Amino acid sequence: MLDDLHALVEFAQAGSIAGAADRLFRTPSAITRQLQRLEAALGAELLDRSVKPPRLNSLGSKVLEQARDLLQRTEALKSVASRDAEPHGLLRIGLAHALAEGTLIEPIRALTEKYPKVRLRLLSALTGELFNRLLAGELDVAVVFLPEGKTAPSPLLTNIIASDRMEIVQSAAGNIDGEWESLSRAPWVLNPSGCLLRASLIDQMERAGFTPMVAAEIHYNIHLQLALIQSGYGVGLLPARFIARKNCRDTVEVLRPPSFDLRLSVAIARIGQLGALERAVELLEHGIRHLFEAHTKEPVTRHRRGVPANRRAARPPR
Repeated sequence: MLDDLHALVEFAQAGSIAGAADRLFRTPSAITRQLQRLEAALGAELLDRSVKPPRLNSLGSKVLEQARDLLQRTEALKSVASRDAEPHGLLRIGLAHALAEGTLIEPIRALTEKYPKVRLRLLSALTGELFNRLLAGELDVAVVFLPEGKTAPSPLLTNIIASDRMEIVQSAAGNIDGEWESLSRAPWVLNPSGCLLRASLIDQMERAGFTPMVAAEIHYNIHLQLALIQSGYGVGLLPARFIARKNCRDTVEVLRPPSFDLRLSVAIARIGQLGALERAVELLEHGIRHLFEAHTKEPVTRHRRGVPANRRAARPPR
């Protein structure tokens, strides 16, 4: 019927069947059949054939108005689904709590600058909640942490875009050595239960036979965690990129217990393709990947086994 409605619109625009045929690169008989088919489908005559050439009757004019609106809406619908169309509309992005920090403004701003017709809605939550919202159709994409080698639960699609390394840190004046036994006696500043980072740390400690003593649970505020660690309140777990970016060379010390290696994949999870918004998501992926590549460096300070605590606290400037 859409094709027949298009023929009706062109007939009205051209003023004749022959003119509509020229505009649509069809024969006049083909246009005539389309108009007759449309009348049969609607159960009413749309043309006044008592005059030559035929013209729209009163009902035909009303149908024409609706046909134009319907065809415009159809084109808009195709645009939403078309990957080739300029990205536009609402893009709903979920951010895992551990990733919701100020540096993500850079790729988000780049997205809105390149595609000004895209509107963003951001939500920060636990990874499990983000997955549930994706499955419920309440989010389009979610930026999450995943254990290396893991993917989001089916039927969600997963695209690994970066890797993040975590470091155990204490105040530069601290006296905790880099052994699990010593770390188990130290007060810890960690995210609340339910955090993937905390769970991964506890798993590694328990495999070594120890359990952390949690002194402060900070609800996903990485800046407050850093401030508490710098003040000497306790040891904590921070991203290597965050330590490097904050230039913590003189305020924190990285501790590397035996066999400690905590890396997480940064992934974009989604339920399916997003049509016209696809290129916007690709730009977001590129921006986040670049962000992590730019800020992922080797730790600026390291624990040196066998060096007394007072010497570690008074490092010469580099």
